[in-house]
Amino acid sequence: MSARSMQALAIVLALSATTWSGKGQAQQPSAEHHHTPAPIESPADVSTSDESERDHVPPDPPRNQMGKMPYKAMTKMMGMDDTAAYGKILLDQFEWRDADGPNSFGWEATGFYGTDYNKLWFRTEGERVGDRTEEARAELAWDHIISRWWSSQLGLRHDFGPGPARDWLAIGIQGTTPYFFDVEATAYVGNSGRTSARLKLEYEWLITQRLILQPEVVLNLYGKDDPAKGVMSGLSDAQTGLRLRYEIRRELAPYVGVAWVRHLGATAELMRATGEEVGDIYAVAGIRMWF
Repeated sequence: MSARSMQALAIVLALSATTWSGKGQAQQPSAEHHHTPAPIESPADVSTSDESERDHVPPDPPRNQMGKMPYKAMTKMMGMDDTAAYGKILLDQFEWRDADGPNSFGWEATGFYGTDYNKLWFRTEGERVGDRTEEARAELAWDHIISRWWSSQLGLRHDFGPGPARDWLAIGIQGTTPYFFDVEATAYVGNSGRTSARLKLEYEWLITQRLILQPEVVLNLYGKDDPAKGVMSGLSDAQTGLRLRYEIRRELAPYVGVAWVRHLGATAELMRATGEEVGDIYAVAGIRMWF
């Protein structure tokens, strides 16, 4: 082979080597597109991170031990023991009455002692004119809860004042109706076949937190004539009152108001026959307290 041929062959081989070298470099990814995986934390690094996080987590709250306590023990500790005995005396009316005739003094009081479910209940009310008791009664009863707002009562009633004393067996209910009307409904059975019934309705209207208007209605019925006590069978009388009190404290409240009493039916006829007034309206002023 001549020298010129050898030189041409060398040039061809050099160009071929350059081309293959360029193709190999093109197939390699560039440095700027190369993705380097995140390094894996060693067990020592993970443990250190968890301990650091635990240092910033607040401790668990203390366990409530009340869930493990018996119900009675828990309610006693919270002051909510419904089996504990307690008592109250309420002097609802203690008032001077300015009537057309002689002025009079009236009272109405209740008291109880017992638990939320069973109580011994006492009531009394009456009126004195001068130094004479016109009419008065006292009741002693066992009170038992029958529902959330109502209780039943079983006991005795004693009437005193003018005429012979009367004793009665009493059975009734008391409670609060929807719209917060306080109700007392009692039936009585006495000796010699005497029967009676009494219905009392009250409502407290809060004009303010301390100024309270209290309307009241009382109805008395008798099943048998009893002229010695001045009552006859049927609806004997109706009493209504409207008293406005101001609570200096919850336990102490002076009040003023007006009351009206009207005898009805055969009882009114008996009173007319004896020259007595059938009805009367009077102003009242008194004090209400409880302890």
